Amino acid sequence: MKAVRAALDRVLGTGLAVLMAAMVLNVLWQVCTRFILRTPSSFTEEVARYLMIWVGMFGAAYATGRKAHLALDLLTGRLQGGARRVSECFIHAVVLGFAALVMVGGGGRLVWVQLTLGQKSAALQLNVGLVYLAVPLAGAAIVLYSLGALLELRRGPNAGQASSGLN
Repeated sequence: MKAVRAALDRVLGTGLAVLMAAMVLNVLWQVCTRFILRTPSSFTEEVARYLMIWVGMFGAAYATGRKAHLALDLLTGRLQGGARRVSECFIHAVVLGFAALVMVGGGGRLVWVQLTLGQKSAALQLNVGLVYLAVPLAGAAIVLYSLGALLELRRGPNAGQASSGLN
């Protein structure tokens, strides 16, 4: 599972860097065409919006894998030993269930419906289903990360802390 996690970290990290660079260049071009050339580009706003969706979805998956996501640990932080492990297992199981059912299941259905209907974006004439594809893909990454975290917790009390990714 560590090899899968390392590969997923590498793919997501590189992908996020590329998406962020593309977003910066796109917005820079948008500003240049609007304020310097005085003829705004017709597609840059739509590209920026779609890149933001992909960065948000894959950034959430990457943060889940690094255990750097938003968390309220008021209760979990005070627990010790077995109670803490049970709490962490419950949290990872809920995240896994949400990602599997809502993001992969529901997002996959949304992509299928959009691809079937053939709805196109206004400026790029891109099938909107391709934009929504970020949801089930990021959900699948979150499922993998959550499974990995559950397996680490199952191995022992210190296994989950040793590879928290917060170094």
